[in-house]
Amino acid sequence: MKIAFVMGSDSDLPIVEKGIEVVQSFGVPVEVRVISAHRTPAEAESFARNAEANGIGVIVAAAGKAAHLGGVLAAYTTLPVVALPIKSNTLDGLDALLSMVQMPPGIPVATVAIDGALNAGLLALQILAVSDEAIRAKLKAYKEEMAVKVRQKDEMIRNQYN
Repeated sequence: MKIAFVMGSDSDLPIVEKGIEVVQSFGVPVEVRVISAHRTPAEAESFARNAEANGIGVIVAAAGKAAHLGGVLAAYTTLPVVALPIKSNTLDGLDALLSMVQMPPGIPVATVAIDGALNAGLLALQILAVSDEAIRAKLKAYKEEMAVKVRQKDEMIRNQYN
């Protein structure tokens, strides 16, 4: 299964790349697209309707400002959609965040922090890991590696100040 990263604009790519990179580091294939919920709604519908048949297991939808991409994609598929709000110059991404978390009943969209592409990628991996033991094992190793780094930093700080 692939994880799709769909952006409302190519200007979102520098943020989205952090999610793409973490997914690829787990050996999971990605599909990366630019599809606008407002400027190319027919493409958004077609992509979402065909995502499952195209081997996609989870969709990450990144958008800023009037961030309807995640909701539009979720309206046309039963695949999990993870919304990634992108910070804009006008309202610092709060507009996108609120657009994403205020979904109507029946159209759920998981939402991560503003510019939280790494967590969007990790959440998408965790969703796939429910039915993929290899990804699950890699996630456990990833979390243990994070813990080791924190313990090392803790020891360094304790040695410096205690």
